[in-house]
Amino acid sequence: MAGGTSMLKYVFLVIGAFLAVSPAPTFALPSFDETRAAYKPSDAWLLDRADEPLAVLRIDHQARRLPWVPLKEIAPALQKAVLLSEDKRFHEHAGVDWQAAAAGAWGNLWNEKTRGASTLTMQLAGLLDDDAQQRGRRSLFEKIGQTAAALRLEQRWKKEQILEAYLNLAPFRGELRGVAAMSRGLFGKWPDGLDEAESALAAALLRAPNAKPELVARRACVLLKEMKRESFCRELEVTATMSLANVLRRADETPNLAPHLARKLLDAPGQKRKSTLDAATQRIAGEALRRHLGALDKRNVEDGAVVVIDNASGDVLAWIGSSGTLSEAPEVDGITALRQAGSTLKPFLYGHAFERHMLTPASMIEDAPLSLATGNGLYTPQNYEPDYRGWVSVRAALGGSLNVPAVKTLVRIGADDFAESLRRFGFDSLVERGDWYGYSLALGSADISLLALANAYRTLANGGRWSPVRTTADATPTGKAHQALSPAAAFLVADILADRSARASTFGLESWLATPYWSAAKTGTSKDMRDNWCVGFSRRFTVAVWVGNASGAAMHEVSGVSGAAPVWRELMDWLHRGKLRSEPPSAPAGVIASAIRFEPASEPARREWFLAGTEQKLIRAATAAALARIAYPAEGTIIALDPDIPPGRQRLALSLSAPAGKGWQWRLDDKPLGRADRPRWWLPSPGRHRLVLADAKGLELDAVVFDVRALKGKR
Repeated sequence: MAGGTSMLKYVFLVIGAFLAVSPAPTFALPSFDETRAAYKPSDAWLLDRADEPLAVLRIDHQARRLPWVPLKEIAPALQKAVLLSEDKRFHEHAGVDWQAAAAGAWGNLWNEKTRGASTLTMQLAGLLDDDAQQRGRRSLFEKIGQTAAALRLEQRWKKEQILEAYLNLAPFRGELRGVAAMSRGLFGKWPDGLDEAESALAAALLRAPNAKPELVARRACVLLKEMKRESFCRELEVTATMSLANVLRRADETPNLAPHLARKLLDAPGQKRKSTLDAATQRIAGEALRRHLGALDKRNVEDGAVVVIDNASGDVLAWIGSSGTLSEAPEVDGITALRQAGSTLKPFLYGHAFERHMLTPASMIEDAPLSLATGNGLYTPQNYEPDYRGWVSVRAALGGSLNVPAVKTLVRIGADDFAESLRRFGFDSLVERGDWYGYSLALGSADISLLALANAYRTLANGGRWSPVRTTADATPTGKAHQALSPAAAFLVADILADRSARASTFGLESWLATPYWSAAKTGTSKDMRDNWCVGFSRRFTVAVWVGNASGAAMHEVSGVSGAAPVWRELMDWLHRGKLRSEPPSAPAGVIASAIRFEPASEPARREWFLAGTEQKLIRAATAAALARIAYPAEGTIIALDPDIPPGRQRLALSLSAPAGKGWQWRLDDKPLGRADRPRWWLPSPGRHRLVLADAKGLELDAVVFDVRALKGKR
């Protein structure tokens, strides 16, 4: 037997000499620095503007890897246990343990069970060879190549580097790769905190990563005895059972503060992307949303979203996409989801009217029952409160969010013009013509996102200048900055939205919108109370809040001022804590102030802002003629001609909603059709027509497009 052993040693010495002069292995052998640089965790991290972790997102689902751990941050007990288990003479050999190899070969010759002769260096060589890992079981020549690679590794790498790389690359159990994923996944701690029992269990897994807990415990106990720590064996099987059953525990301690934005921004394993978010603001916004939704748990409301933007830079400071565990659909991002805007579009409607000198904040509009003919029947808007207030100023109409005055304003402006104006504010989801939305566009029937809404209000805060928001400093802006509304018109809108007296008739003088610092805000509630909004701005920040249900289910008696506004106010107060103040903006060029009074005195005398050239001192209620429009045919009407009825009996009566002014004229398809102050019967002809109401100077006051179709003859 002694002679056989000597012969085996001689054979291995010959093999060793052959390997020492053999060609380089078939794969490129990287350096330690290259190996560490190429290592990528399976996760990606979203950081806030100060590099504080906000969220972690799993990108690579083939294996679970956490960040690389330096050897000095790995518990000495684990290092010792791994060397005892895998390579006792690690610090003595040069890559191949010939003594262990000889013992293994001799044992195989006599069918005896022995430990493998593969050293840590040889195992590391195999881990570095990606192609060999994909092939699985190695042939004899591949094992010889791996041995040659191990010898070269020992020549180029330090022992500490080999051990560090091995511990970071080795598979431990299931999808867990590397010491960090193993330690966090199995024991809920980082590698520097592993004790002797945990270290022994981890080392035992290297030989059989998917072995049953009792087998792992027995092997670990053998290691503990070699480490002179056999007292740890008593509870080892219980520890193994509990730890190995928790492989799916959360392996990373990064808070899950911004999961929705993380999914939008992270796309590469190991990525650490810096965002514009502020961790403190993000945390406060999420807590405020969940707390106020908890107070509404009896009102069938479970979800919400919050976005905070810095007015000057466009940096998004908070991005709360949902209420998290309170929601039945927490994956839905409420910031980018499209929902009906409600009354939040009214400021842009009036701003457009101000800019075109069609209205001033002091202009009077009658808030009274209204029915408008459309191609689909009558449209009858109603106020949120079931009453009407008669003649009101635009300031009171916008501040009190009255519906009928808004619809009447849209009638004068035109749905197409208003839709185009909204697109200038960044509402790209409005892809249809204005007449497709109809008169309800004034009341927010269009679907918009919370992000677009927030940036549109930020545009008002910035004097009507729109610019894209950004969530990362390195992002390419989407959209070119432009003037969406004149600074003067934007100032008038902001001044009304900041006026607690203007909103007092609907919301009272003291409401969630009445801040002790200057701010402008608007609420909105969509049809059937499916969505409610509160969005507003101070001199520095814009905050937008949506509250509702991701499923689209209606809430129970929850309006913008009771649902979203409390969250908006809490965030605004937090942003303006300490010495930060928000003072009223100064009037821009082209805006003047004038003392006004009303006749009759429907509103108290006050100081009012006007665009230069539109100022007045005495405000009289408008006559009905001032609001006259085309009543029939309505926009989009389809008229069918019956061949069985004589043409003379199919004439259409063109009509107005109020008496025409002096000199007003009809025009049809750019041709004069006669005076508008007299009854006018028109003989229709098939085709599409455009009917215009013009004043005495020929200026267009109103216009509609309608179709006339000829029916086929009857049999």
